[in-house]
Amino acid sequence: MMVRTRFAPSPTGYLHIGGARTALFSWAYARKHGGKFILRIEDTDLERSTQQSIQAILDGMAWLGLDYDEGPFYQMQRLARYHEVAEQLLQNNQAYYCYATKEELEEMREQQLAAGLKPRYDGRWRDSKKTPPAGVKPVLRFKNPMQGHVTINDQIKGRITVANSELDDLVLLRGDGVPTYNFSVVIDDLDMNISHVIRGDDHVNNTPRQINILKALNAPLPEYAHVPMILGANGERLSKRHGAVSVIQYRENGYLPEALTNYLARLGWSHGDEEIFSREQLVEWFDLSAISRSPAKFNPEKLHWINQQYLKKTDNARLAELVIPFLAKDDCHVTGGPDLALVVDLLKERVNTIEELADAAVYFYRPLEPADELKTQHLTAEAKPILAALIEKFNHIEWTRESIHAEIKTAAKDHDVKLPKIAMPLRIMVTGEVHTPSIDAVLELLGREETLVRMNNCLSSFAD
Repeated sequence: MMVRTRFAPSPTGYLHIGGARTALFSWAYARKHGGKFILRIEDTDLERSTQQSIQAILDGMAWLGLDYDEGPFYQMQRLARYHEVAEQLLQNNQAYYCYATKEELEEMREQQLAAGLKPRYDGRWRDSKKTPPAGVKPVLRFKNPMQGHVTINDQIKGRITVANSELDDLVLLRGDGVPTYNFSVVIDDLDMNISHVIRGDDHVNNTPRQINILKALNAPLPEYAHVPMILGANGERLSKRHGAVSVIQYRENGYLPEALTNYLARLGWSHGDEEIFSREQLVEWFDLSAISRSPAKFNPEKLHWINQQYLKKTDNARLAELVIPFLAKDDCHVTGGPDLALVVDLLKERVNTIEELADAAVYFYRPLEPADELKTQHLTAEAKPILAALIEKFNHIEWTRESIHAEIKTAAKDHDVKLPKIAMPLRIMVTGEVHTPSIDAVLELLGREETLVRMNNCLSSFAD
């Protein structure tokens, strides 16, 4: 049997972290077993589905590298097929029209709640011989078995058994003819020969209903694997404040796609103690049995750390291309400045994201005015003659990191001060910052001309 998995998001919003992880697990399982990964867009929620959301899903998957073999398929383009199966169930007395109005259903619900009962459809039209009321568009309901039980051998959660008496007759087609989720997803999985349904465990309650529909159609059952949800670091449902934002937002915040993929894979799945691994290793190692039955907690600090590990080993030319848009937002243009790939190489081990990398690179491409307190603290009357003399020396030396360092060291010795007494004021003059890489490395990249211009311009700020 060929493994065929699918990712089936509803286009009612962006591709979020939970959905991306589900897609990743489905993708990895298909790739591990040489199978097919299918993308299906479940767009039957006509009020909330948007083209913008569809594009956000496609963009998010493309950025993460979750390539699909078939699709995207759209449910609203398959209405004729759903109606065909619905008619089959109706003819086989496995479905029926229900004419209960919205008001009647609400009254039924209120009465059940008042009696301490679980709200559910009471089957009033299941075998009714009443004449249908005029002017009411009926829904089509499934005749769920009233006896027996449904057993799910879940690949993650284990054996789950639900009595059919706990399930009511769910709606297959709404009054406007649009199928419900529980009906369309069954027909789609059947038609697309899905062998393994890997999805969030918020669907566990839907699975017995879907299995009963498949059984009514004498269809083979897929394997089910319900992945526990992702919680915030505080143990509560993941919110925007704790990371539940669009996958594309992570790109805009400066994360690498391979780092986010690595982090998502480790949210509830593990391979020994491995923390950093490639997509190829993920595919080689991935197995549903290694997914935890407990919810995973989203840890932003861990994601930062993983992203940092990837930044360190990422090719400088690629990082430079990724940094340019972030620098542009900071009104920095790299033309005419130092080689951005070399700047990236100097800075990348000091940052967690590409956005931070861009922030750290700003002073290479435009001068930053030091804060007044930094000027007061470091640009003192004592330092002024030392740095003025250093400017003169810098005019004549070979412009290499080694020569720059040697000249700073000589100046400290000649004026009988410790090296930081020169290095820190120099750093403030040239970068406007306190924390930078070694100042000799910074000056080498910045270049002699730009260094001297900034030093001379800053001399007037020294205290008298």
